[in-house]
Amino acid sequence: MGDPRLIEIAPVTRVEGHGKVTIHLDGENNVDEARLHIVEFRGFERFIHGRLMWEVPVIVQRLCGICPVSHHLAAAKAMDMIVGVDQLTPTAEKMRRLMHYGQVMQSHVLHFFHLAAPDLLFGFGAPAEKRNIFEVLKEKPELAKRAVLMRKYGQEIIEATAGKKVHGTGAIPGGINRNLPLERRDHFLSTIDDMIEWARDALALARGYTLDNEEIVAGFGNFPSNYMSLVREDDGALDLYHGNLRALTSTGDVIFDQVPYTQYHERLVEEVRSWSYMKFPFIEALGPEAGWYRVGPLARMNTASFIDTPLANDAHKDLMGVTSGNPNNSTLANHWARMIEVLHCVEKIQDLLHDEDLQGDDLIVTGDRREEGFGVIEAPRGNLIHHYKVDQNDQVTYCNLIVSTTHNNEGMNRAVKDVAVKHLSGQPEITEGMLNHVEVAIRAYDPCLSCATHALGQMPLQVELFGADGHLLDTKAQCI
Repeated sequence: MGDPRLIEIAPVTRVEGHGKVTIHLDGENNVDEARLHIVEFRGFERFIHGRLMWEVPVIVQRLCGICPVSHHLAAAKAMDMIVGVDQLTPTAEKMRRLMHYGQVMQSHVLHFFHLAAPDLLFGFGAPAEKRNIFEVLKEKPELAKRAVLMRKYGQEIIEATAGKKVHGTGAIPGGINRNLPLERRDHFLSTIDDMIEWARDALALARGYTLDNEEIVAGFGNFPSNYMSLVREDDGALDLYHGNLRALTSTGDVIFDQVPYTQYHERLVEEVRSWSYMKFPFIEALGPEAGWYRVGPLARMNTASFIDTPLANDAHKDLMGVTSGNPNNSTLANHWARMIEVLHCVEKIQDLLHDEDLQGDDLIVTGDRREEGFGVIEAPRGNLIHHYKVDQNDQVTYCNLIVSTTHNNEGMNRAVKDVAVKHLSGQPEITEGMLNHVEVAIRAYDPCLSCATHALGQMPLQVELFGADGHLLDTKAQCI
């Protein structure tokens, strides 16, 4: 029997932010433990203290350059409560929804085509120099062109509703600061049919991969879990902007349903572990061992009763039919679910562009001042919670953020271990293909590590193998 070893993947690539994976091998080269570590800390929940409430929706979106709109809107919803507003004007709510659908659309397209597609099209074990968007451009130029134009469309929707494509200012406490001019509406309508067609084709690609590679998909980072998301009040439909909380078990049993998100802290507990800056939430009634859960596109498909746009609803039925209506526990099925949401967002955008309320002038309302506000939204990566308290001087005194990637922390760790056990155990040396299998499992969740830990940037992938005595045995590096 040999000495135990440690493999470190630092950082994980083709994700947003910094993270590393450590894989502990026993003396027979079998995986003993595998963990996803979040190694950077920025502390947004602390340094937002003292800032004026009016600044918050603009400041907090600096958490991320990929999904700033989600933070912008969640914070704005919380500040709506602070200024005493429970119901926005029709123009304000529909402009915010249009902004959000554009955000979810462009974020999902970015992830699927730019980050995940190289693995899906060329294989998890393909050479590293093959697994990138430039090779997708060479091999499938029309597909890559559509991906660029779809993301551009979503970003232009954000620009029209928020003022800028990144870090806009459109949502303000109590409403919105602009409407949608007719010329911008007509611009978006001129290509909406293309967006519908391309979204359907992208969905077919993701669906086909999942069903055609059933052996890979069924055995890759799969395990039962609980699921949680917002659902629409009363009927339980998918609602990415607003609703109540629903949580289900892996077999579809209800844990809680139609819980107002202002009561999230009565249902969820955030556990701290010594080896990560990211917390581990769980459902308090079930405890930390059984109460962890997953969020995101697949979780939303599992929890939603139906989807209120016809094409996406048909696709939802198709996905759920694979598991006879029960929750789907497949990690890689997130890609299929993600493309269903792209189609849903495009359908919603089409409907809203025909709504005259977008040209309305009634943009903001006010009410009786409160000291506490909650804003919850379904971000591209899953449920996003913003919770603030504000004093009589309009200064923030408390801030708690639970982002999608934090909700998924336990799930990602379990996926890492499952894949490591299957692709590393018994292997005498590190292989690049093995390392990428581990990263593929993480990328399926589309994690935003700077949102969850408040870190920023990317570095080359570096993997180091240490012996039990702490000496460096081997190292490999790659830049992606």
